[in-house]
Amino acid sequence: MSEHKIMTKKRKYSKAVVDGVEQAPARAMLRAVGFKDEDFAKPQVGVASTWSMVTPCNMHIDQLAKASVMGADAAGGKGVVFNTITVSDGISNGTEGMKYSLVSREVIADSIETVVGCQGFDGVVAIGGCDKNMPGCLLALARLNRPGIFVYGGTIQPGKGHTDIISVFEAVGAHAKGDLDLIQVKQIEETAIPGPGSCGGMYTANTMASAIEALGMSLPNSSAQEAVSQSKLEDCQRAGAQVLELIELDLKPRDIMTRKAFENAITIVIALAGSTNAVLHLLAAAHTAGVELTLEDFELIGQRVPVLADLRPSGRYMMSELIEIGGIQPLMKTLLNRGLLHGECMTVTGKTLAENLEQTVEYPSGQRIIRSMSDPIKSDSHLVVLRGNLAPEGAVAKITGKEGLCFRGKARVFHSEELCLQAILEGSIVAGDVLVIRYEGPKGGPGMREMLSPTSAIVGKGLGNEVALITDGRFSGGSHGFVVGHITPEAQVGGPIALVWDGDYITIDAEAKTIELELSVSELEVRKAHWQAPGPRYTRGVLAKYAKTVSSASRGAVTDLFEV
Repeated sequence: MSEHKIMTKKRKYSKAVVDGVEQAPARAMLRAVGFKDEDFAKPQVGVASTWSMVTPCNMHIDQLAKASVMGADAAGGKGVVFNTITVSDGISNGTEGMKYSLVSREVIADSIETVVGCQGFDGVVAIGGCDKNMPGCLLALARLNRPGIFVYGGTIQPGKGHTDIISVFEAVGAHAKGDLDLIQVKQIEETAIPGPGSCGGMYTANTMASAIEALGMSLPNSSAQEAVSQSKLEDCQRAGAQVLELIELDLKPRDIMTRKAFENAITIVIALAGSTNAVLHLLAAAHTAGVELTLEDFELIGQRVPVLADLRPSGRYMMSELIEIGGIQPLMKTLLNRGLLHGECMTVTGKTLAENLEQTVEYPSGQRIIRSMSDPIKSDSHLVVLRGNLAPEGAVAKITGKEGLCFRGKARVFHSEELCLQAILEGSIVAGDVLVIRYEGPKGGPGMREMLSPTSAIVGKGLGNEVALITDGRFSGGSHGFVVGHITPEAQVGGPIALVWDGDYITIDAEAKTIELELSVSELEVRKAHWQAPGPRYTRGVLAKYAKTVSSASRGAVTDLFEV
């Protein structure tokens, strides 16, 4: 009886579901799924699994979820697995289906919140392995604010010849140029994805895994383990057990996801040359956690943080090679020692970031994956926030310096991703063009599709340094070249990008941080007066609901930005 009283104190939520004679019906149903008498006195840990056979990123997560349950059970809790959805960006890119990708982030967050809130779990382990289910898990943990940990499903191993999914996308463009025949494209297709795990460069999945670890919401090194490895199974077991410790400490996500913790996450994204999608997802997570975070914060942090990682897509190395030299922990220690991280931030270990890094060793000598602070790839951030008459509320570019720092050219306007891709593959795009893809924003798409197919085709066609692409949509973490996304306001709500005509001159200046349509104010006003908003592309279902509720990309494209 005394043990039951002790455990009741820890069971802040589950006791309302299973304690007392009036809850006999609930206990009866739980017995059918494996609960024993003693389990009702244990803190319950919900394990949110994003397992699915729709994508290699998540095909192994059922086994990781079982490992987390084992960890929770061994630590004195009762682990319970439940599932949520996932979709695949890599499969749907370039199709109408990609409109569901960013939408799925909200669906995942909603579903995890719904199950945990209904079932009364006392703690949560959320396991994600692909671009949108990872921030979806993070949003849910922040909303629920119950002791919880995020676990990354892990990165994929490289394909034959140091290839990955981006190699396949770029092979399509190389074939259109005539550099690869169909047999060569098929050979790359057949070997680039050797098994389970998330895309192998510093694309969105590995970027977000690293950001979430720096945020303090994953155990140390969770971001730097291969999907199929003993270390990843152990990471999941430790997470299941650690949630019980968090329940004991009453340490919750919003205690960890502070303003300074988000600054740490942004710092790591910059140092790793991470995906522009991190801007969107960190803004959304901060909103959900009740932390004030804006595009200006990315600008300010970017002024003092260098790019140090030579990782794909703009660099040479893959995540598996970074894992071999120690992952991101040595990088974090370097940044901490230089005063670029807030060491006092609490983490899911129950210790501060600085305490977690005390025993971290340096990278092996001679490695070139992570540069020294005295030899950066770029002295400031590759994530450049641009403003001007074409993006008065901001736009986000990924400029490593390899693309150049300024681009001026004539606009080629497209009202969808597909029309632009067709023009690229047909050969009608020439050096000096600025491709404008509009009506692909959060509301206009709806869903803010990634432009991976067009950007990869541009690179494959050999135009990566000769053509710019701007959009109110967004980019895959695998996109590179002179590309600008997240242009706000978007075309659907009458933003200036809706007013561009073929042949207009556009100047993008990464040093001045401007993006300008070379037209007078009066000409823009005349065009605006004659502009009419297109009707919604969807009038029923999840895409229609999303279009009505989603906020601007400059505010994270969240669906719960309500005035109170």
